[in-house]
Amino acid sequence: MVKNHLLTCSRASQEEYVRYREDKEIERKRRERGRRLASRMKLWKRAAAAIKDRKSLLAVGFSKRTPHHNLDLEAAIIKATSHDSSSIDYSNARRVYDWIRSSPLNLKTLVHTLSSRVSHTRSWIVSLKSLMLLHGVLSCKLPPVLGELRRLPFDLSGFSDGHSCLSKTWGFNIFVRTYFAFLRSYSIFLSDQFHRRRRSSCQLERIEKLQSLLDLILQIRPVADNMKRTLILEAMDCVVIESINIYGRICGGVIRFLPGSSGKTDAAAMLKIVNKATSQGEDLALYFEFCKSFGVPNARDTPQFVSIPKAEVETIKKMIKNEEVVVEEEKAMVVWEKPRLETIITEEWESFEDDECCFREKVVKEYQKHPLPGLIVSYQEPVYIQYMMPDLITF
Repeated sequence: MVKNHLLTCSRASQEEYVRYREDKEIERKRRERGRRLASRMKLWKRAAAAIKDRKSLLAVGFSKRTPHHNLDLEAAIIKATSHDSSSIDYSNARRVYDWIRSSPLNLKTLVHTLSSRVSHTRSWIVSLKSLMLLHGVLSCKLPPVLGELRRLPFDLSGFSDGHSCLSKTWGFNIFVRTYFAFLRSYSIFLSDQFHRRRRSSCQLERIEKLQSLLDLILQIRPVADNMKRTLILEAMDCVVIESINIYGRICGGVIRFLPGSSGKTDAAAMLKIVNKATSQGEDLALYFEFCKSFGVPNARDTPQFVSIPKAEVETIKKMIKNEEVVVEEEKAMVVWEKPRLETIITEEWESFEDDECCFREKVVKEYQKHPLPGLIVSYQEPVYIQYMMPDLITF
């Protein structure tokens, strides 16, 4: 009786084991089939993307060449913003920059081509490459670009990739949106600074705008686990260099303004800017640590960001207190003075040098001539000097 029971249990166990092996085999085949299907889908997507780029190039080839329509530039833009997710085409990006430098008329072709290309795509790859290309054009600071390109030729504030499911592309969507938000404000800032002459009354406003730009650029970062790709790393290279550039301009503006600041209003506003600059220096250091851990090449050596010395802050606070004391004393005093009118005739006139736009060569040389003291940033190995800027930014 017991022997029969054991035999029955043994058979049942064998049957369960056989069913278990069959289920595992079915599951393995299902996964393998899914991988093959996914691989085929990737190949189909790449082929479809290549066909789209080829179709656009053929359309350019059949277009009519006019003095205001540079077909070679349009072809270079299409190749530089292709659907290839591996990396950006640096050679064609350099061709675009060379065409923009050669003639201001080519800017119209750039604006029209990028606007048309971005408006007809829902690919995060094409959108990001377009942003990187336009970032490089803005960073060249050519007068025709700064004078005409105040608004970006496309709107990516609500961008959403339409070629994959949201669970796979939500991080790329956020990356494109934040990059666009920065470039939109950056283009407006550059255009305003080009058209507006530098006066001491607007220097504080300029520094505050730079601080707002730094807040925007520090939001550009990968937020999803599947974003460690070459194209994202190339974009982050540009962002890291630009963040150092903006922070340096903030600090340079503070250094130049402090000796000429006068009055309680200027001192109070400068104190607010200095406090924010200190906080942003700490945020920038953390940003570099994140970029370094993510593998961004230009962040592999983190610069040492030091806080603003307390002595500088105390000096500004004393200026505010001294101004308050002077105001109180003036209120307590009553002065009677007989008004007098005088006419002064002189042939000697004192001339004042009118400040030029902030992008003139004189200002750039002055900025590079005076290194920022411990008040700002001290580098053991300066990132922005040691490493070459990617071709998407300087050319």
